[in-house]
Amino acid sequence: MRTVSPVSSKNSDLLVHIMATPVSDQEKRKQISIRGIVGVENVAELKKGFNRHLHFTLVKDRNVATQRDYYFALAHTVRDHLVGRWIRTQQFYYETDPKRVYYLSLEFYMGRTLQNTMINLGLQNACDEAIYQIGLDMEDLEEMEEDAGLGNGGLGRLAACFLDSMATLGLAAYGYGIRYEYGIFNQKIKEGWQVEEADDWLRYGNPWEKARPEFMLPVHFYGRVEETKDGSKWVDTQVVLAMPYDTPIPGYMNNTVNTMRLWSARAPNDFNLQDFNVGDYIQAVLDRNLAENISRVLYPNDNFFEGKELRLKQEYFVVAATLQDIIRRFKNSKRDSASTTISFETFPDKVAIQLNDTHPAMAIPELMRIFVDIEKLDWDTAWDLTKRTFAYTNHTVLPEALERWPVQLMETLLPRHLQIIYQINQNHLDRIAALFPKDMDRLRRMSLIEEDGGKRINMAHLCIVGSHAVNGVAEIHSNIIKTDVFRDFSELEPDKFQNKTNGITPRRWLLLCNPGLAELIAEAIGEEYVKELSQLQKLNDLVDDDTFIRDISKVKQENKLKFAQYLEKEYKVKINPSSMFDVHVKRIHEYKRQLLNCLHIITLYNRIKKDPTAPFVPRTVIIGGKAAPGYHMAKMIIKLITSVAEVVNKDPVVGSNLKVIYLENYRVSLAEKVIPATDLSEQISTAGTEASGTGNMKFMLNGALTIGTMDGANVEMAEEAGEDNLFIFGMRVEDVAEMDKKGYDAMKYYKELPELKQAIDQIKSGFFSPKQPELFKDLINMLFNHDRFKVFADFEDYVQCQERVSKLYENPKEWTKMVIKNIAASGKFSSDRTITDYATEIWGVEPTDLKIPPPNEPREAIEETARALKKM
Repeated sequence: MRTVSPVSSKNSDLLVHIMATPVSDQEKRKQISIRGIVGVENVAELKKGFNRHLHFTLVKDRNVATQRDYYFALAHTVRDHLVGRWIRTQQFYYETDPKRVYYLSLEFYMGRTLQNTMINLGLQNACDEAIYQIGLDMEDLEEMEEDAGLGNGGLGRLAACFLDSMATLGLAAYGYGIRYEYGIFNQKIKEGWQVEEADDWLRYGNPWEKARPEFMLPVHFYGRVEETKDGSKWVDTQVVLAMPYDTPIPGYMNNTVNTMRLWSARAPNDFNLQDFNVGDYIQAVLDRNLAENISRVLYPNDNFFEGKELRLKQEYFVVAATLQDIIRRFKNSKRDSASTTISFETFPDKVAIQLNDTHPAMAIPELMRIFVDIEKLDWDTAWDLTKRTFAYTNHTVLPEALERWPVQLMETLLPRHLQIIYQINQNHLDRIAALFPKDMDRLRRMSLIEEDGGKRINMAHLCIVGSHAVNGVAEIHSNIIKTDVFRDFSELEPDKFQNKTNGITPRRWLLLCNPGLAELIAEAIGEEYVKELSQLQKLNDLVDDDTFIRDISKVKQENKLKFAQYLEKEYKVKINPSSMFDVHVKRIHEYKRQLLNCLHIITLYNRIKKDPTAPFVPRTVIIGGKAAPGYHMAKMIIKLITSVAEVVNKDPVVGSNLKVIYLENYRVSLAEKVIPATDLSEQISTAGTEASGTGNMKFMLNGALTIGTMDGANVEMAEEAGEDNLFIFGMRVEDVAEMDKKGYDAMKYYKELPELKQAIDQIKSGFFSPKQPELFKDLINMLFNHDRFKVFADFEDYVQCQERVSKLYENPKEWTKMVIKNIAASGKFSSDRTITDYATEIWGVEPTDLKIPPPNEPREAIEETARALKKM
């Protein structure tokens, strides 16, 4: 019996291992380990399901079916295995009535779902085998799936990893967001420039979602506030309906399937037809689009606030629908359905709401509005319940990213909420004034309303005041928040401020994307590490094991070869697979300093040109990422990189010593290909600007070494692995602060560093843009006159650090030993650890490894498990 399909290249190394060795019982256990068991019945059932869906769901036979039809047939077959567990999980939560966690985010960057679901259900090997027997190629089918690109970058991907961990840890958790019709744009590179195309990800349908029209809810906008004897009433509003779409979120091998609920905007049937004499019926129907535009498209900004009315509508839309849903579920719980009157006293004991940045901040005044205006609680009680319910995660310290909504816009769109925010602010300032009499400056700094340059609402201040916990996402970031950005607030309530260092799910970012490495680790230390990533520390015992060193190196080489073939197919560039793969993939932003990398590439190029016979460690530099469509400087950075690539790649003197590739349309599914193939991970933001970073963790787990500044989670990675096992360079936070005091003088570095001067002169003179010598003048002007991120200041140290990288790469054994030390130290950066910390220190819930009874067991089993849980 084959345990993997020979046609699937991702299993080829495992297959060789199986065929080349006699199969002992222990070997058998390893083969079936982390990819699931291949039973004959299992495979037969999957084939039957596949053929049934092809026939009945897709209405096709094998003569006319396309690859996409086959993908859909498989997706529906795998989804069938989720449904029973999904229903079971919800029944279990009803029986046990646990405290529920609600993760509110405007972004969930999910990527593809098929393979992740197969892995978490333990179906991967069986599906591989079934598809092989049917005569299809699993990887071809997986490539048919569209990425669910409902996020920009780190913040949205973090939310997706968190959902996976919450399900794996058995938490009764729900992700709530928006079902954007168009996700993050598809990036095309044309003549070296970024061009955006709409991401019509739903064009062929989404097999993983289930529409729930029966739970459709009204959301109100505009109108006015009427003061009545019964309190404030928000009247004459425009109504938009929120239609929920549910996506199952399976935990890893524990039968838990949680829910991500995304809202889609629908116009009510009487939209614009309320007036009896409207006359223009056709126009009224066409105008329904205006209401439905709310969930049309994801705003493509990362770390930048654009104060548009549609964006505020999106933020309130998701919050208003979600809170109605949360309160409905609270009222319908087993505990409360028995009693006739609902008491909200226990609300914070049963509900925890996490705000993923300030985007869902309107949840705070909205919950107050529901408690005070609708449920008729007094203000103080409502405020106490609200504060105990909410917690806020801050994701950035960049001032241009902080949300500050104009009061005038809020007054028009959400008049009652503005009143509530004013009341919250008044009470808050009264408290500050009592504690710090006559300190007007402090009152101004801490107010929720900023007066200078037009009245604005500071949403971060609203979140801090309205939450019982505030956290940053890495130690260094949380410290900056406490001592700098929100210093006044942390002095007032030091216990409110916490750190929760980000993490990544090892299911997607190791098992799924790097099966060769995942199997190798399982053979070395067992399979438990998948749910307990700190067990990777055991790999330290193998740092000097020659066989293990060779095996790790071999897996990396196979991943590089596979990615090189992908690049050749997609980009028509032939690259040297034994060259160092030096990778810099993330959103394009000045603070992430892709420009620093670009200057290093030019320096390497100039060195080769100066002495083509000198020894040189071959590199393939791979840069990828999207620029916000309106961010001129970021788009110029892309154009510079592609222009440099054009010159370098066509120069016969350089040959295969140096290649530069711009990875078009970087996204989750492309990250899954490039990360396992990377040798060197670039994490080079100016110290104090990157809140955490999570790409850095993915590379570390997948056996890349890091070149980076002491910024974000790099600091903790260096702590875990030892600073000697990362390539750390550049100014520290204190140095940057010192330079800000003294003033940064770019010209000084330009004059003192000949290689920097040469590179800048080449860009300035049009060496990389001969047809348009002036093309990069804005970039040059920025670098000399207003570079907030001090690229030149770190140039010399960066180049010297890169020389140390090349030197180590020449010694493959020592390089691989350092790789093993990094993998062994990456356990802390599992999102399971992060979520455990949120659960116990913020949400007041306990993770459990209790397995919900599978669907084939009678319903009584649920009640038994529920009783067992209560005894724990």
